[in-house]
Amino acid sequence: MNVWDVAIIGGGPAGLSAALVLGRALRSVVIIDEDNPRNGSALSSHGYLTRDGVSPSAFRELGREDLRAYELVRLEQDTAEKASKEGNHFHIATASGKSYISKYLIVATGARDQLPPIPGIRECYGISIFPCPYCDGWEHRGEPLAVIGSGPHLFDYVRLIFNWSRDLIVFADGASMLTLDQKQALQSRGISLLEQPIKSLYGSGGQLQKIVLEDGQEIARRIAFLADTGARDATGIPDDLGVEREEDGQYETLEHGSTRIDGLYIIGDAKHYFTGLVGSASEGYEAGVAINRKLVEEDWV
Repeated sequence: MNVWDVAIIGGGPAGLSAALVLGRALRSVVIIDEDNPRNGSALSSHGYLTRDGVSPSAFRELGREDLRAYELVRLEQDTAEKASKEGNHFHIATASGKSYISKYLIVATGARDQLPPIPGIRECYGISIFPCPYCDGWEHRGEPLAVIGSGPHLFDYVRLIFNWSRDLIVFADGASMLTLDQKQALQSRGISLLEQPIKSLYGSGGQLQKIVLEDGQEIARRIAFLADTGARDATGIPDDLGVEREEDGQYETLEHGSTRIDGLYIIGDAKHYFTGLVGSASEGYEAGVAINRKLVEEDWV
């Protein structure tokens, strides 16, 4: 197959969902996925109707199994390194030396987390340290929780976590950006704010046990939520294709994930940094429908 209708870079919920819609619409689709998911360290994923609590690896395999019924959809385990647009076609080059040509291109590569350089955090991330309370808050409702991090959105994040547990300590890992009024709001609700730098996180087998501060304090906490994962783009391909960025640094997109580059779509965490399984799958569905409509219009010219 010399020219694919659609090439999809990324085989997570967004990319797989788009491929499913397009495959069912009799469109030829190639998915280029490096099989290194952002949520690979997580034990389970939540909030997706009928699949609540499924492991990320099982979710991806279920999605791939669905696609095997559609002979025009192909999954390639590879890394898309470069992409260009020549005329009406996209040209994608991969790390293995393969190349693909497509009429439309969907970037669904997700994001990459850049965790803070705290010793012990990576070992616990996805097991007892989480970024999203909608994904993992219910399982730890009412438990002693920690919020780790600071930044301009810390207060809103603390308020969110407080919804699941009133036993909450905020570890800002240095001076926080909270205002005096915000600090008083935390204090009035019994939320402790510790602004000493964190020396390390101590745990075993991924299970957090205590947070050790530079001043020697050791505070027992088994579950923590991370205020900022430092999410960054997983690929620079949209930059190479000339996609502009918004003020917050994310790629500028239009309706259904389309961009000002005709035929190029950016969806899921590749656009928003955090969308969740349902949100990502929904955006994949929307993009698939939108692209099929474009292809139908082209068929009738």
